[in-house]
Amino acid sequence: MVQELVVYPDQRVHIACTDVRKFDEKLSDVLENMIDTMKEHSLEALSAIQIAYPYNIIIIKDGETYKEYINPRLIGSSGKMEVEETTAYYPNLKVTVPRYKTLKLIYQDREGNTLHTDIEDEKLSSTMQRKLDYLYGGTFLDKVDKKTKEDAEASLSKNVEFTGGGDVCPTFSKKDYFVSFTDKLLIVMGLATIANIANYKNSLPNYLFPAVILLMIGFFFYAEYEAKKYRQCSSCQIGNNIGVIVKRTVLGAVLWGVNLLF
Repeated sequence: MVQELVVYPDQRVHIACTDVRKFDEKLSDVLENMIDTMKEHSLEALSAIQIAYPYNIIIIKDGETYKEYINPRLIGSSGKMEVEETTAYYPNLKVTVPRYKTLKLIYQDREGNTLHTDIEDEKLSSTMQRKLDYLYGGTFLDKVDKKTKEDAEASLSKNVEFTGGGDVCPTFSKKDYFVSFTDKLLIVMGLATIANIANYKNSLPNYLFPAVILLMIGFFFYAEYEAKKYRQCSSCQIGNNIGVIVKRTVLGAVLWGVNLLF
């Protein structure tokens, strides 16, 4: 069955994949779904995570055959080359990537048999390395220098089309202003607490802790607004946002409580 491709800016490709432990019908279904998806999109190679299966599986087309590499491990490499690469995750993006020329690989087939292969063809070698990148939660942009990566990301931010609706999640969020101001207030509260402990005059303004609470309330509502606007980011923002609010509110309450003792 044809599956939907994971395409930038979807962050699921950055999930580190796990080894296949059971060589059963479920595995066969995953492999067939990968092949069907490759045929549908005319792809020469595919990692399982590119269709949201977090397994260490790569399939590479060899003529009319779809070669399956399950739990592949790179055990040797030699030579250096630079290859202009593309990938389905970054549509319309081409990047020159440093790669090894030859590889030594061990892997398993769908029956669980352990096999090994020497890859000396440079095209196949670069393809295999690009697919291996996905298995470890990365992409070929993790293999290039900082400037090349920044230029590629700038190009992607201009041209990306998110089919799930909503705008592209920004690199910087305005909700970070709430966090920045809150942290400054907490620093002031911390300094005042130290002064109080040292038997100085109580110098903690009464409005600081209520200000922290108000900023965290503002942070919460802006984060909710942003999660709806940038829907592709909402799944990873919720836990982070709760953590931000809880940590700062608790710290503010502790500092406030300590000062009440003086």
